[in-house]
Amino acid sequence: MKRNTADPLSLFWGGDENLELKQRRTIVTGALLLSNIMAGMDGTIVNTALPAITSDLHALQYMGWIVAIFLFGMAVATPLWSKFGEHKGNKIAYISATSLFAIGAIFQGLAPNITWFIIARAIMGIGAGGMNTIPFIVFAEIYTNLKKRATVLGLSSACFGTASIIGPLLGGWIVDALSWHWVFYVNVPIALIAITIIAIFYQNVNKQVAGKPIDYLGATLLVSSLMLILIAVQLIGVASLPVILGLMIIGGALLWWMVKVDQQAADPIVPNRLFTNHELVIDFMLFVIIWGSFIAFVIYIPMWAQGLLGLSALLGGMTQIPGAVTDFLGSELVPFIQDRWSKYEIVGLGALTIFISFLGLLLGGQKSPFWLIMILGAFEGFGVGLVFNILQINVQTDAELRDVPIATSMGYLMRILSQTFMSAIYGVILNNALLQGIKHHHGITMGMLNKLSNAKTASSLPASLLPEMRHILYSGYRNIVITALTLITISLVMVIVMWVRNRKQSVKIN
Repeated sequence: MKRNTADPLSLFWGGDENLELKQRRTIVTGALLLSNIMAGMDGTIVNTALPAITSDLHALQYMGWIVAIFLFGMAVATPLWSKFGEHKGNKIAYISATSLFAIGAIFQGLAPNITWFIIARAIMGIGAGGMNTIPFIVFAEIYTNLKKRATVLGLSSACFGTASIIGPLLGGWIVDALSWHWVFYVNVPIALIAITIIAIFYQNVNKQVAGKPIDYLGATLLVSSLMLILIAVQLIGVASLPVILGLMIIGGALLWWMVKVDQQAADPIVPNRLFTNHELVIDFMLFVIIWGSFIAFVIYIPMWAQGLLGLSALLGGMTQIPGAVTDFLGSELVPFIQDRWSKYEIVGLGALTIFISFLGLLLGGQKSPFWLIMILGAFEGFGVGLVFNILQINVQTDAELRDVPIATSMGYLMRILSQTFMSAIYGVILNNALLQGIKHHHGITMGMLNKLSNAKTASSLPASLLPEMRHILYSGYRNIVITALTLITISLVMVIVMWVRNRKQSVKIN
C-alpha cells in the first residue's frame, strides 16, 4: 500500500473527529449516495420511456444515438472531472457536474425535436461523468478506514440497484399517467437536494495541484481520441470495415500523441506513471474484462426470458431483481473478509460466481426454466458486488496518494469503455446468428424474430414456426454466453496467476 492513512477529516472541518464531525460526514455521504440513485434511476427509467420518446419525436432511426450520446458524454468527461476537482476542489466539481446533469434533464423534458433532445442528452451525460465519479473520490478522502469505505461502497451499490428496480416501474407509470417529458424531471429535485447539502456541509481538502498549468492539449487529445474510438465501436455491424478501422486508427494515434504530450506536461491529464504501476494496471485490466463479461447478462437475460420462454416484459425485468439484491450482499461482505482474504481471493470468488451464472445458462440451454435464470442472476449479482467493491478500493490503495482522483476516474472510464465495446460486439454476434438462421430457414424473416422478442407481438406469429424461430434466437444468445464465459475465464486465470505470484513473494519475504 502506498496510501497515506492519516485521517484527513480535520482538513475538512477542523479539529479532532467528534460526534458533530461524524454527523456532518454522514450527511455528506447521504448526499453523495443520491448520485447513485439518480444514475440508477436515469438508465432504467429512460429505457422504459424510449418507445414513447421515439414515437413522439419521430426518431426511431436515432434510437442508437439516444443511448450512445449519453455514454459518449460520460466517457469523455470522466477523467476531466477528476482533474477539474484537483484544480478547483471536489466540492465545486461535484456541484458543477450535478448541476449540468440536472440542466440536461430539464432540457430533455422540454425537447421539441430529436436534435434538441440529443444535444440535451449529451449535456446530461457530461454531467453524469462527474456526478458518478467525484463521490468515489470523496469517499476515499473522508473514509481512510478501508472497512468503513467498503461499507459505504456497498451502500452505493444498494442505492444504484434499488433505483434500477424502481426506475422501470416509475417510468412506466409516468409515461402512462402523464407523459414521457416528466420522466426527466424526476431527478431534478434529487439533484437540487444533493447540491444544497454538499454546498452547506462539505469543505474541500487543499487542492493537490494548485498553481500548476492545466494540460489543455492533453485534454483535447484525450476527448477527441475517445470520441473517435467510441463512434467506431457504435458503428460495428453498421458501417464498413475500412471506416471502422480508420476511426480506430485515428483515435489510437491521437491517444498515442496524448501520451507523448503528457510526458512533458507539468500536470498531465492522465499521468503515465499510472501505467507503470503494475498492481494498478492489473486492477484496470480486471475491471475491463469482468465488466465486458457480465454486461451480457444484464442486457440479454430479460430478452432471453421473453423471447425463449415467452414471458411478459414484467417477468423479463424481474430477472434483474435477484442480481440487484445479491450485488448489495456481495459488496457488503467485503468489509468482513478483506482482512482475512487477499484482494485476488475476493476477486476470484466474485469471478467464479459470475462464471457459474454463465455456465449454468450454457448447461441449461434453451429450456432453462425461469427459476434457474433467477438463481443464476443471483450468482451474477453477488459476483459483481464482490468484484466492484474490492477493485474500487484497490484502485485507490494501489495508486499513489496524488493519483487517487485520476485513478478512480480511470477505473470508471475503463468500465464504460468495456461495456460499450462488448455491447457492440454482442450485438454483432447476435445479428450474425440471426442472419445465418434466416438464410437456412425459408419463411422466417428478421421482422418475425423481432416480434418474437416481445411477448405481446409473439402471439401473432405462426405457431408452427415458433420452435424454429426460438432455436435461431437461442443460437445467438448461446454464442453471446460463450463469449462472456470466455472473458470471465480469462479473468479467473489472471487472478489465479497473480494469487500464486503473490503467495511466492510472501514466502520469500518470510
